[in-house]
Amino acid sequence: MTAQPTTRPLTVEALTPDAFAPFGTVIPPMDDGVEFGAHDAQLDLGQGTPRFYTMRIPGRGLTVSAITRHRRVTQALAATGGHPWTIAVAPPDSPDDPGAEPDIDAIRAFEVPGDTAIMLAIGTWHAGPLFAGPDRSFFNLELADTNIVDHQTSSILERYGITLELVSDES
Repeated sequence: MTAQPTTRPLTVEALTPDAFAPFGTVIPPMDDGVEFGAHDAQLDLGQGTPRFYTMRIPGRGLTVSAITRHRRVTQALAATGGHPWTIAVAPPDSPDDPGAEPDIDAIRAFEVPGDTAIMLAIGTWHAGPLFAGPDRSFFNLELADTNIVDHQTSSILERYGITLELVSDES
């Protein structure tokens, strides 16, 4: 008989540039014509052909049992319909080590406003976009072969025997 996994709550935080900095860049809306600067995402797409597409994904709820990273590329994500969504992230520790695993205690979750994009730094562990309800579409910028040659997944369920339940801080 297999033991039931333990569910651990993980509070979803508000997305701010400072809070998200260990994982990447927040890309808020800005006026047209603003010059490129330090506030912009510093994309790294030089390891192959960039791919920008609209991906449709099903509502997966707010439970995390696995987390993924890309060790060669930044990734930018944004909702298409203006709906907020959630992402769980862990720091990009040991990006050159294909056997590295995320620190379960370093995983954080953020609610991304529907008019805001994020860029994940190279090697940032992530689960999401996450949301409840029907399918939604998201803009995704990565490399053409990212999900084939640069997709390392860690099963939190298998490694730690837990799932993370993302919960709102509104108590």
